[in-house]
Amino acid sequence: MKTDEAKKIISLAIDREVESYTFYRTVSDKVKDKALKSLFNELAGEETKHREFLQGLLAKGVTTMHFDAKNDYKVGDSLPTPKLTADLKPLDGLVIAIKKELEAMQMYTQLAKLSTDTEQQLLFSQLASMERGHKARLEDIYTNMAFPESW
Repeated sequence: MKTDEAKKIISLAIDREVESYTFYRTVSDKVKDKALKSLFNELAGEETKHREFLQGLLAKGVTTMHFDAKNDYKVGDSLPTPKLTADLKPLDGLVIAIKKELEAMQMYTQLAKLSTDTEQQLLFSQLASMERGHKARLEDIYTNMAFPESW
């Protein structure tokens, strides 16, 4: 992969992380529920870390990344996306966050499929895997909240 191409890919990923950060901060500012506000602030912080990580890659000229692939259980895929309101319920907030991570994962997966360069395909696949991990984490939280076990 040419260095310029790698820079463009990583720059695109940085833009997406900034977009996600802005989204999570906006939602956090709008919701009244303290737990949900805290969750969205935490997610915004995660996006900041991802942006900083990607910026570090860009600065170092690194063209590949390595992540463990996470399973996608598709828990939130079929759930309807709730409307963003000031009195958003915690479960609805999680669904919105899951959908946001799903969109990012799908974007990177599509870019991997469309790429004709093997290294680009690997980079996009790894970015998709990173987003799949975020989605899996949110789905775990959602499942534990929506379906609490009774002993």
